[in-house]
Amino acid sequence: MINGKIVSYGNSNSLQGYLSLPDTGSGPGLIILQEWWGLVGHIKEVADRYAKEGYVVLAPDLYDGKTATEPNEAQKLMMELKIDEASDKIKKGILYIKENYVSNDKTGCIGFCMGGGLALYMATQNVIDASVPYYGVLVNSSPDWSKTNCPVLGHYAEHDKATDSLEELELEFSKNKKDFQFHIYPGTEHAFFNDERSEIYNKEAADLSYLRTIEFLDKNIK
Repeated sequence: MINGKIVSYGNSNSLQGYLSLPDTGSGPGLIILQEWWGLVGHIKEVADRYAKEGYVVLAPDLYDGKTATEPNEAQKLMMELKIDEASDKIKKGILYIKENYVSNDKTGCIGFCMGGGLALYMATQNVIDASVPYYGVLVNSSPDWSKTNCPVLGHYAEHDKATDSLEELELEFSKNKKDFQFHIYPGTEHAFFNDERSEIYNKEAADLSYLRTIEFLDKNIK
């Protein structure tokens, strides 16, 4: 039975995140990065789901306890988040699970929406072994994609402005001979994986993306 909980980590335990462990108590590491709403129930449920697959999962609280229920409020929180500060919280989260729970020194990263952009960014930071962005695009940041040091598997919606960025991203990855694959799911909209948003949730696409992600993670970090 999975029993996730909020934990403190980092310098003087100044950071928090949602930790979900597999039944074995250890395994490959996995970081789950939130949508712009914050560390809400949906993200915790996703963390628990991957813990059941045998992963040690941490979802860092990038907003330090704040969450949003309205798009304008969520956008404000997202725009206030500095990428270097978010990256630092993620890196310290990776260090925390590696020091305490990760069994093979490997860690992947899955991000949704805002977190998807951060998952792409973390692929350039030499700290993860696999990156899975869901409809992710970076705002106010242009990473050096030549520094990407891990395989990338992306899931994107057909009807979503974030998907417009893929062509340029694919060119950058191809030019730098990176290991990547992007899937575009027909008939879907942004946030199609979020089963708490019935107006846009697409079960078929969500299930397929999940299976593809499990296969990708099993290959690269297990």
